[in-house]
Amino acid sequence: MIKGLYEAHLPISDLAVSIDFYSRLGLEVAHHGDAVTFFWIEKGKSWLGLWVTDKVETPYHPSLRHIAFHVELDDLLEARDWLSKRNIDVKTAFNFRSEQQPIVLPNHPQSHAAIYFNDPDRNSLELITPLQIDEKIDFKMMELEDWKA
Repeated sequence: MIKGLYEAHLPISDLAVSIDFYSRLGLEVAHHGDAVTFFWIEKGKSWLGLWVTDKVETPYHPSLRHIAFHVELDDLLEARDWLSKRNIDVKTAFNFRSEQQPIVLPNHPQSHAAIYFNDPDRNSLELITPLQIDEKIDFKMMELEDWKA
């Protein structure tokens, strides 16, 4: 069935700024045009389309302006530093104040650990990894470090 993300599209205001940003995340340009650029997320399998528009300031809704990139747990543990080295700030998610992102989301039947940040046009981006958690355990959102303890 579903094996991963095939494509996602986001509105952007400045193509050059967005190309620089997504390149710093390690994504490779698949197609570059005047008003749209596609990046490979997984070469030959999934991509991200960035569309220049004057409608970037439309009201935010996560289903329209959010992308989650699957990463392994070991990489997620290093994600805050990895983003910092690329001059990308981590953001608060779900009004959960955390200085030590990533956070663990108690979503059943599958819980996840995630870290959130924005692109230059305030599109919401997420690095996420599934976690193996006993479904019988009920818990609140917490920092990943607390979950590991």
